[in-house]
Amino acid sequence: MKENGVAESDLNLPVIEMVNTAVASLSRPEVVLIAGINWTVSIRDCWVVGGLPGSGKSDLLSTAAGLMRPHSGTYRLFDREIWELPEEEQVQTRLRAGLVFANEGRLFSQLTVAENLALPICYHRNCRLGAAQDRVRAILEFTGLASLAHSTPGTISRNMRLRAGLARALALDPELLLLDNPLRSMDSREMRWWLDFLGELRAGHEVMNGRKMTLIIAVDDFRPWMEHGEKFALLKNEQWLFLGGRSDLRTHEEPLLHELLSARFVGD
Repeated sequence: MKENGVAESDLNLPVIEMVNTAVASLSRPEVVLIAGINWTVSIRDCWVVGGLPGSGKSDLLSTAAGLMRPHSGTYRLFDREIWELPEEEQVQTRLRAGLVFANEGRLFSQLTVAENLALPICYHRNCRLGAAQDRVRAILEFTGLASLAHSTPGTISRNMRLRAGLARALALDPELLLLDNPLRSMDSREMRWWLDFLGELRAGHEVMNGRKMTLIIAVDDFRPWMEHGEKFALLKNEQWLFLGGRSDLRTHEEPLLHELLSARFVGD
């Protein structure tokens, strides 16, 4: 049997599991940024991981999504040690996770918004552009980008480029979505759109086959997520610090938590 597109046998399996894991720098793989991570992400969790700029949030997300090998320790994605798998199985397992990059989504500037979505579909499903059009159209409508389908990233606003990065991450119907600081420097109206949209993904939307999405969001400002996150952690002094749930944040004495709740620091 399946519940919202998830096999019953998979409901109790961890989406991500790290045991005494160390995360390396994307740019300098020999340098450990975060050590001693013991972390289990269960299906339908919504994790918010905070840290100051330069603390390794992007590196953690890339490792959690299976894009970068951990420096050491145990790492499993969808209960599979993907670095021990044949290449094709690695790819298929990684495709179950979508990553929304910082820096305006890392879109291909020479392609239109629609083409940016179609490219991964055509590549990974070995199909022609026409076969991807229905999926592209549905995702563009879902993310409010239909009117910008034929625009290139350089001709649209930063907010819409961020949405396009989100749309591309959703194009292959992932089960896990990781987002790198999505609300940073965003106006209140667009921030509300993102929070509502992610709420729809968590609840299950027909465009995503009704599946309730598992979310991991890396942030440098906890304030917008106080009522939207479910489980919270910090990256501090190259260590992983689990904070607890929403109610725990209100009484926690960790100084860095209070700093991220006031966001009184200079950005990257």
